[in-house]
Amino acid sequence: MVTPALVFAAVPTPDATADHGGLTNFAVVALESRRADEIAKLIEHHGGTPVAAPSMREVPLAENPAAMAWARALLAGTIDVHVCLTGVGTRSLFKLVASEFDAEAIRAALGRIVVVARGPKPVAALREWNVTATVRVPEPNTWRELLATLDAHVAVAGKTVAVQEYGIPNLELLRGLDDRGARVMQVPVYAWDLPVDTRPLRAAARRIADRRADVLVFTNARQVDHLLQIAREEGVEQELRAALGHSLVASIGPTCTEALRASGFPIDVQPASPKMGPLVAELALVARERLAAKRRVVPVPVGTPPVSVIGERLRDSVLMRALRREPTSRTPIWLMRQAGRYLPSYRALRATVSLLDLCKRPDLVCEVTVDAVRQLGVDAGIVFSDLLIPLEAMGAPVEFVPGTGPIIANPIRESEDLERFGDVEADALAFVYDGIRLARAALPADVPLLGFAGAPFTLASYLVEGGTSRTYEHTKLAMYRDEGRWHVLLERLARSMAAFLARQAAAGAQAVQLFDTAVGCLSPADYRRFVLPHTRALVVALRRAAPDVPIILFGTGCAGLLPLLREVGADAIGLDWRVALDDAWSTLGTGVAVQGNLDPAVLFAEPVEIRRAAADVLARAGGRPGHVFNLGHGILPRTPVDHVRALIDAVHDIDARRPR
Repeated sequence: MVTPALVFAAVPTPDATADHGGLTNFAVVALESRRADEIAKLIEHHGGTPVAAPSMREVPLAENPAAMAWARALLAGTIDVHVCLTGVGTRSLFKLVASEFDAEAIRAALGRIVVVARGPKPVAALREWNVTATVRVPEPNTWRELLATLDAHVAVAGKTVAVQEYGIPNLELLRGLDDRGARVMQVPVYAWDLPVDTRPLRAAARRIADRRADVLVFTNARQVDHLLQIAREEGVEQELRAALGHSLVASIGPTCTEALRASGFPIDVQPASPKMGPLVAELALVARERLAAKRRVVPVPVGTPPVSVIGERLRDSVLMRALRREPTSRTPIWLMRQAGRYLPSYRALRATVSLLDLCKRPDLVCEVTVDAVRQLGVDAGIVFSDLLIPLEAMGAPVEFVPGTGPIIANPIRESEDLERFGDVEADALAFVYDGIRLARAALPADVPLLGFAGAPFTLASYLVEGGTSRTYEHTKLAMYRDEGRWHVLLERLARSMAAFLARQAAAGAQAVQLFDTAVGCLSPADYRRFVLPHTRALVVALRRAAPDVPIILFGTGCAGLLPLLREVGADAIGLDWRVALDDAWSTLGTGVAVQGNLDPAVLFAEPVEIRRAAADVLARAGGRPGHVFNLGHGILPRTPVDHVRALIDAVHDIDARRPR
């Protein structure tokens, strides 16, 4: 099982009796600015070598009419609640308004309203002005705790709530107050900008990109934006992102973590207490072990051509050899939906994040993808995503409704509907490629990573039906009623998915699977007329872009379509459980690998039956080169995890016994 990426442990601030050697020989890049000297001493205290890279400066607003309006409203008694978000901001606000208003009157007015302090720093700043915080927000002091504290102690509906901001507005907090019926007054105090001297930050960006940094320490949500800005200016952003698999990323707390995740950074350490002392102390405890684990593999550099130069261990893995129909030491096995709802670790993560948000967070994509490989011991990973994710980037937003499935609110059913559905933008799906880069870096060097996409017909069926369907009535009507429009739609989908898969291959996917899970609803004649030319064009385009990347074509209910699927030109055909593997392979003929094809429902049976069914599939394959063991479709949600492991163990064990 994967060790969780985040570490939440109560660790005391280091003292004279602590183990000072936990960061020995580690170069620790610290992005802190105002307290740069303090964090450097903490790093040195534990034996590390601090690399100071101040990334921000607080720029007071020279003209601040919003602050003056706040003071006038406060003195007029029209503010009910004042929220202090930072100590520096609180001091700056008071100093600013005291230049034009009576300080004693401001102090007295604050004493008549509810004053909310987000943590100990605003409390200290208020105390300097002889103002007592009415309500204190507990750690970790995020906007979530702030709103929960207000819910428990202050009814804000219909009241004016002033929020002292820091750098940029906290949109989640503002939305939360608005949802509770508050009238919100934003009070900006200062802005965040790059430091005057950016040379240390530029040097740090190059150092990270060159993989000469062991640990990156973030203490503010804005720091990641400034680091990436400088990396772009230096022309090393992609190299920096690729190097994240080589360094530990430490975040001081939840707000910072959210910003890092949104930018595609993996989070390796976050202390229970959002302070610099506990953060560095936690690093000292876990850095050596966690960094060793991250560096067990050599990541594939960004931009490296796939497969042909990825290294012998990966190129000669059992999966890649099987897809090339070469002899293997054993039959490779991976499972569709091997990262999914049947895994407790996945369910725990999904309790905190929606499917769409998960798919758009590269660090979580990496975590889920790699977690399944390590828990199960399969021979390949498949990047975690959803077939319909690219459609949003093409102009068809998708909503995933619990209990219902994907919904496309404006299906494509008329000619004019095509006008709002275009080719996928090149960078609109960057989060998918970033997730692949991170997962490739985290997987063992002999475990390939698969990318995937929906085939043109299956994606078109979702677009036309507006979601899932049993009869595909609207889809078939679209084919028959306006064949020209149908071909325009599928040409666009084929072109976009070929580009999408090529970008996945360039990011580090060693093979790709094309899912055509709806195509079994068609007759052979309709498949040849309406679908085959477009799926074949996709494969041809992908081969030109990524000639060394094997392509697996998988469909369900396709027993009558097998000869036509063979004409598509994929390297392997994935079979569902409704056809005998040996019969299907005979129909497909030589020159193609096959993948499959155990019924997923068998995994609900006892292990002895699982072993018997696995042995039957292996016997039908007959030890011929080119067989990849898989299910006939994805793992079902309530499948026992132990039964999945029993299948994998059975395949490995039975296959090891067959003569070579």
